[in-house]
Amino acid sequence: MFEQFSSGYYLGRLYVEPHDGDRAVIHREHHELVTEQLYESARDPLVMKIGSTHVAVHGADNVPGRTVALPADALSATGTDNPPMLREVLLAKADRARQLLELGPDGPAGF
Repeated sequence: MFEQFSSGYYLGRLYVEPHDGDRAVIHREHHELVTEQLYESARDPLVMKIGSTHVAVHGADNVPGRTVALPADALSATGTDNPPMLREVLLAKADRARQLLELGPDGPAGF
């Protein structure tokens, strides 16, 4: 799903679509697989960069495979104007994700 891209990120292509929840989600099994392989804890959210926006992504059961579902405010922040849309997505590596998550809701990542 993701391949090596840089020292801080993996690169993948996912469909980006809206959903009614209050946080970004991908299919729970995909979330668990990626966190087990690339992060230290399956409890931590993934951190994806879509467009110029970083988003904390959690697992959910009602999301199609190879799809990240975003709340409306996050969707517009990523520049996804006509969803569903296949987009290049950067997945932060564990160290980079931890840095971004530590910034908190007032930081540039907006978590």
